[in-house]
Amino acid sequence: QVQVVESGGGLAQPGGSLRLSCAVSGNIFSVYSMRWIRQTPEKQREFVAAVDNEGMTTYTDSVEGRFTISRDNAKNTIDLQMNNLNSEDTAVYFCNADVKITARSILVTYWGEGTQVTVSS
Repeated sequence: QVQVVESGGGLAQPGGSLRLSCAVSGNIFSVYSMRWIRQTPEKQREFVAAVDNEGMTTYTDSVEGRFTISRDNAKNTIDLQMNNLNSEDTAVYFCNADVKITARSILVTYWGEGTQVTVSS
């Protein structure tokens, strides 16, 4: 019913930059908050950033000032600009979205399959 697809991951040097993108499509009535969540090599999951449908953003402390989340409501996409990367940013980055589909009147969170980000010299 709803597809969430991340892209833009890859290998970066310490201090380098990457830009991730996430696209949501399907039988959508409305998209509300969208988020980036990452899973470390130790299999820990942590919140990275979020943006709601009004453009308000939230960041975890470890990425504040380095990462920027942005949203295009017309396209149902979000981007994550990641600057000054360090080894602790190595993880699989997942996008999720709170979506109301046309057949239901409740919000459901849909997840993508993730994109790998590796920071290494």
